[in-house]
Amino acid sequence: MKIIVPMAGRGSRLRPHTLTIPKPLIPIAGKPIVQRLVEDIVKVCGQKVDEIAFIIGDFGKETEDHLKRVAEGLGAKGSIYYQDEPLGTAHAIMCAKESMTGPVVVAFADTLFRADFTLDTSVEGVIWTKSVEDPSAFGVVKFDEEGYITDFVEKPKEFVSDLAIIGIYFFKDGDNLRDELQYLLDNKIMDRGEYQLTDALENMKQKGIKFKPGKVDEWMDCGNKDVTVDTNNRILGFVQNEEQLISDDVVLENSEIIEPCYIGKGVVLRNSTIGPNVSVGNGTVIEDCKITTTIIQEDSQVSNMNLENSMIGNKAVLNGNFKSISLGDYCRLEG
Repeated sequence: MKIIVPMAGRGSRLRPHTLTIPKPLIPIAGKPIVQRLVEDIVKVCGQKVDEIAFIIGDFGKETEDHLKRVAEGLGAKGSIYYQDEPLGTAHAIMCAKESMTGPVVVAFADTLFRADFTLDTSVEGVIWTKSVEDPSAFGVVKFDEEGYITDFVEKPKEFVSDLAIIGIYFFKDGDNLRDELQYLLDNKIMDRGEYQLTDALENMKQKGIKFKPGKVDEWMDCGNKDVTVDTNNRILGFVQNEEQLISDDVVLENSEIIEPCYIGKGVVLRNSTIGPNVSVGNGTVIEDCKITTTIIQEDSQVSNMNLENSMIGNKAVLNGNFKSISLGDYCRLEG
């Protein structure tokens, strides 16, 4: 089994945090989004994952080494591929065509999920879905009485299904997927200037390949600041009994932690109440604060704040009468 993770997008809706690091490396409950994604996929695969291929932009050697360590921590080889221009989902996946053999999971790295099932690798394909209240904002699937997908419908204006495609797919035959994607590229079959995975899926279905929907229990977005903070809240609740979230070397001086929270190594808390639903990265110092539902990254300094629903980057300095903000890496805000 192989996992292919396209993650070369700019993450513009999550700026300023994605100006300095790729969106999939933003920490959620102390782990990068992409790390939590591949860990959860490995849990449901039901078989050994041999390779995890990451498709990135020009993220730098430090990021590449970090991604390889994530794969190695799961007992898999980490491979790096590059997408130099944004030409759509099909083009992104094809950047890793050398790894597209045998059973393959394709997972786009801007979403997290929780699921209590083992992937059925005996079927030809699985498209993971989640029931949503407003299907008109998503691509959805229709399926027949036997449970096989009959149609892919992009942002339907009239109700056809409430099962939204969440961006995770299983293909029993990765070679076949590669051939279908190559066909799109060779024949310049594009939609709004981009090569789309859904066109390949439709071609495969027309040739008799049967896809089943795989339903997840929870689907969490990391597209902008508000939904990322909410995803952090939900993940903290899910993993608080599974992971050690509070480091043993946290310095607590006249302070209280209201769980669930993630508190990293070397964090100093003075005269503060932290939580619930707060993640604080390694080396950050917080003084004279009350903070809830917030993500603060590493080596930052936060003082004299009553803060909620906020994201603070790495090596930032924040001091003053601010309640809900988004502050990027290396920024200073005082007032």
